[in-house]
Amino acid sequence: MHHTGTGSTGNTARPSRRTVLAATAGLTAAASVGGTAQAVPHDDRGLRALLSRMTLEEKVGQLFVMRVYGHSATAPDQADIDANLKEIGVRTAAELIARYRVGGIIYFTWAHNTRDPHQIADLSNGIQKASLSRPRGLPVLITTDQEHGAVCRVGKPATLFPGAMAIGAGGSRTDARTLGRISGAELRAMGIRQDYSPDADVNVNPANPVIGVRAFGADPEAVAGLVAAEVKGYQAAGVAATAKHFPGHGDTAVDSHYGFPVITHSRQLWEELDSVPFRAAIRAGIDAVMTAHIQFPALDESGDPATLSHPILTGILRGELGYDGVVVTDSLGMEGVRSKYGDDRVPVLALKAGVDQLLNPPSLEVAWNAVLKAVGDGELTEARLDESILRILRLKAKLGLLDHPYVTAAGVDRTVGTPRHLAAADRIADRTTTLLVNEGGLLPLSRRTHPKLLVVGADPASPSGTTGPPTGVLAAALTELGFTATALPTGTAPSAATVAKAVTAAQDVDAVVVATYNITAAGGQKTLVDRLVGAGRPVVAVAVRNPYDVAQLPSVKGYLATYSWTDVELRAAARVIAGRVGPRGRLPVPVQRADDPAQVLYPIGHGLTY
Repeated sequence: MHHTGTGSTGNTARPSRRTVLAATAGLTAAASVGGTAQAVPHDDRGLRALLSRMTLEEKVGQLFVMRVYGHSATAPDQADIDANLKEIGVRTAAELIARYRVGGIIYFTWAHNTRDPHQIADLSNGIQKASLSRPRGLPVLITTDQEHGAVCRVGKPATLFPGAMAIGAGGSRTDARTLGRISGAELRAMGIRQDYSPDADVNVNPANPVIGVRAFGADPEAVAGLVAAEVKGYQAAGVAATAKHFPGHGDTAVDSHYGFPVITHSRQLWEELDSVPFRAAIRAGIDAVMTAHIQFPALDESGDPATLSHPILTGILRGELGYDGVVVTDSLGMEGVRSKYGDDRVPVLALKAGVDQLLNPPSLEVAWNAVLKAVGDGELTEARLDESILRILRLKAKLGLLDHPYVTAAGVDRTVGTPRHLAAADRIADRTTTLLVNEGGLLPLSRRTHPKLLVVGADPASPSGTTGPPTGVLAAALTELGFTATALPTGTAPSAATVAKAVTAAQDVDAVVVATYNITAAGGQKTLVDRLVGAGRPVVAVAVRNPYDVAQLPSVKGYLATYSWTDVELRAAARVIAGRVGPRGRLPVPVQRADDPAQVLYPIGHGLTY
């Protein structure tokens, strides 16, 4: 694996555990212990003592979880320095911490934080070193969105699992727990102590543009069981899981990144549907809950987004559901939270509503100064800030950050992407592939009767930037299984010329495998599949995102759903196509008829076997 030079793990000078403990001096007598690996209890008295020594500016900083560009905390590439200067007014992560004393940092692929496991570990160590070297410095809570499947920030060679809806199709709580345990262990080895996962939304709207396959399914009890299991897996690994997006983002046709969705559920429907997985997460001891930028009139008629709603966050989440852990906003750069109030009001209103952590504001300078000013003006009290910071410090203590903030290169090598972890992901994937249609026993395909295959279809971008392209992965996996398979990518919106090229290529093979991605009635993907079926060769379709595609293509004799397009799901689908593994997944959502959405074509639980 590639090692970056800056702040390299394992051998660079960095504060010893003694210095880290001294930086949090007065917590316990443990500062005198030195370098032993003994866990130190941090009770509220010790944490309050720590809090009492913080300046107001340091307190405000603790409330923010911020993005920062670069693969290194001190020596990022020039383009990342430029991006940081433009967006945050600092050059590096170390400068961000020095200026704003932020309590958390979130990693993104597009911010170049996640190139490879050793680099990620070095970046994490560099961030901790920058924070702990400040006066009264505290360790930083580093987080990311590692949902697996469609949303994934850390890519190969780390272990990548099937996404939530695929896990929902597998239906195994043991698998959900294993996913959390292994994913958590790998994240922790890279210095990431919190994961913004699992998604606890109940996806009851097939047109949902932002949740969809990120949810475990449409049945609240099934979703709740898998959410609780994944949470327990992450906890076993010493990583904070985060249930999102409260009070429930599953029934919307609007993406809150770009608009302001309204959920029209009644209070009773919310109780029976949306609240169930969140209650299960809280019973499982969830460490954090993320808010949704949605309007939910039955829970708060003010028209404010849930992120800024005192009735929803303090009244319901804290009061009725009895949750006293960390509440974090969804990204404050999203349109759903910015449409009603200015960027200077949003962080103050979020804190007044009951939020603890403010995630990724568009301008940290504006947001940070707004909170500082609100305390100065008396709109927020310092005691209100203390309440949130105490929750954040409790979480940092629970995760071992106050005692052991650093990670090692040896820990990365021992943990990340090990053969055992990769094999576990493959085994889990084998239980998720769902056979929706198999007319005339078309599947499995035999190498003797259908030796030559053409793989066409959509090649959506890799969520982590390290997998795919799907048609190539499917073709390679089928070739490895004894077929001669050729890939011909046709895209998500194939032109007439592309369709014609695919139909011509299909004349020379024994069967065609086509990857479909969110098909619409009038789109080029439907034309492509219909023309291929008309050309007379057997066609096997694989829905690589939404399983609802099957309703648009009644002419296809063999249809599989993988629920995501990363390699682990696609290789599992190839094993099913080849008959190496039997299909075992069951639909975790109903599929409605395309011509009459009031009618269910395939119910929850549908799934054929060989």
